[in-house]
Amino acid sequence: MVEKVAGADMKIFPSIENAFLLMNKGVIESFGSMTDLKKESLNYIEEVNCAGKFVLPAFCDSHTHIVYAGSREAEYVDRINGLSYEEIALRGGGILNSAKKLNAATEDELYNAALARINECIAQGTGAIEIKSGYGLSIEGELKMLRVIKKLKENLPVPVKATFLGAHAFPQEYKSTPEKYIDVLINEMMPVIEQEKLADYCDVFCERNYFTPAQTIRILEAGKKHGMKPKVHANQLSLSGGVQAGVQAEAVSVDHLEYVEEAEIIALQHSETMPTILPGAQIFLQLPHPPARKMIDAGLPLAIASDYNPGSSPTGNMSLMIALSCMLYKLTPEEAFNAATLNTAYAMDMQKRMAAFPKEKLPM
Repeated sequence: MVEKVAGADMKIFPSIENAFLLMNKGVIESFGSMTDLKKESLNYIEEVNCAGKFVLPAFCDSHTHIVYAGSREAEYVDRINGLSYEEIALRGGGILNSAKKLNAATEDELYNAALARINECIAQGTGAIEIKSGYGLSIEGELKMLRVIKKLKENLPVPVKATFLGAHAFPQEYKSTPEKYIDVLINEMMPVIEQEKLADYCDVFCERNYFTPAQTIRILEAGKKHGMKPKVHANQLSLSGGVQAGVQAEAVSVDHLEYVEEAEIIALQHSETMPTILPGAQIFLQLPHPPARKMIDAGLPLAIASDYNPGSSPTGNMSLMIALSCMLYKLTPEEAFNAATLNTAYAMDMQKRMAAFPKEKLPM
């Protein structure tokens, strides 16, 4: 069973002309050429004729911040006027702005708003989604977000993965005592998250002015002890050491990757970590293009996700992410589709359910 594709293999996107696809209660049972379909043995309820159309695997969106309160469109004007992402953050904007709005919202308000956004993503072809906390930045706020995500997981028709991102930024009251906030994350938040089974992953924003590589590894190792696999926001604004920290912690994925050089590529070559690019945030913030072509040509796998969030990528349209990757980063369509299906399913441990097919069920 293929769980991910890398390097030159990403150019291979298998297809079947004049195909059939059998589904039972939303699960694929079999597929193949129409010439191999034995109609007399079928007991189907509904037949859908897709002549002249493509049937593609569902997109898997392995990086979103889709639970949030309010928007941050004023910051877009700030960027037009020349302020950088970091300058806006230092003025209390960015993540801290979202945290202020989220802590004032109720769970029902957050749930209903997120549900509408996710249903829009589903209509655009997304079949599995990961959702992060990280706009609470307090015990109450982070747990509120994770409980909303748990409710979404229970009620949505698509698989949902939950990520604890308490280490998204340092709250204002901990700016001068960052280690105390890390203690709160590890000793006060994580035990409750484990007890209530609120998160599948633990993520850290490893970046200058945010969390150092050493702090990142400390938080991720603690997360493992509480049943959460590691992920990392890495190298979005600088050569932050986030990629190496993620590889050392055996992260499932390292995401963003606008700043990647030979050292990062070598580290990823000796790991099972999935490099993941987020074209929406990159183009919205006008950051350097991630060296996607260089990473694939170095033999690495690559995943694409949306980074749907209120401040730097206000869309979960995965078709758009694929188009941007082809136009801006020179991926072929086959590479981009592999990156947005099989590889991004791998980045959320969904490859066996969402993007692979057991050989024993293949039509003979």
